Amino acid sequence: MSAALSSMTGFARAERQAGPLRVRIELKSVNGRGLDMRLRLAPGLDAVEIPLRQLLSKTLSRGSINLVVTLDRGAGSGAVRVNQQALATVIAALEDLRQVDAAPPRLDGILALPGVLELDEGAGATDEDEQAALILDCAAEAIERLKAARLQEGAEIAAVLRGQLDSIALLVDKAETHPARSRAAIEIRLRAQLAALRDDPGLSQERLAQEALLLATKADIQEELDRLRAHIAAARTLIEQGGPVGRRLDFLAQEFNREANTLCSKANAVDLTAIGLDLKAVIDQLREQVQNVE
Repeated sequence: MSAALSSMTGFARAERQAGPLRVRIELKSVNGRGLDMRLRLAPGLDAVEIPLRQLLSKTLSRGSINLVVTLDRGAGSGAVRVNQQALATVIAALEDLRQVDAAPPRLDGILALPGVLELDEGAGATDEDEQAALILDCAAEAIERLKAARLQEGAEIAAVLRGQLDSIALLVDKAETHPARSRAAIEIRLRAQLAALRDDPGLSQERLAQEALLLATKADIQEELDRLRAHIAAARTLIEQGGPVGRRLDFLAQEFNREANTLCSKANAVDLTAIGLDLKAVIDQLREQVQNVE
């Protein structure tokens, strides 16, 4: 069974709670050339950074990912106590500053200094392994929700891409059957161009033959039309295949554009040039959509 097409943009949130410990994880994903992971963890959670990165890389292959972990240990997880050593250090520093003409510090200001007040984690404290397991479990749920959001948007993108490929196919058919591509029309244009070349007295017979061959080659756009059809088939296959195919679709979009440019340069009729320009417009829209695909 083929996988679905996935977008690179999405948002997800998940929460977990075990006793007084509550974890909330938010994930945001936007377009990226590769997989770029940026993690913002609550203090003291450095140990789970590598497992979180491994979890993300197992599920996602492209996108710029922002992951935020918020940890609330709860009011009942332990009593607040004064760190006597930190308090003594602060008081000693204040004694040294008595000579400065400034208002004496308030008690709440002293207690608000980092390290003066600590959470005395007693029997109700959560084990570090249990805490890590809770965070990773919450992250796994958030990643699955992000994946679902990306797949939903991917389905919408796939529908747009199919419509654009249908438009390209119609334009290719229109160019294929255009009267300007008939044998008689091409022959008339070649005769007129060759007659103009013969009027150049400085053009040798050998150069005239070369120019005639070049004109005949440029008059035929069948090769470009065949390649465009091959690219259409390849793009449709990739869309149905799904999964992380964004890079290959982007490459195909560049090839589409290359063939459309060549078609425009070789077209010797205004109507064919107009078809080529319409092709380029649809291909540009296709390339914009492909940038969102994982």
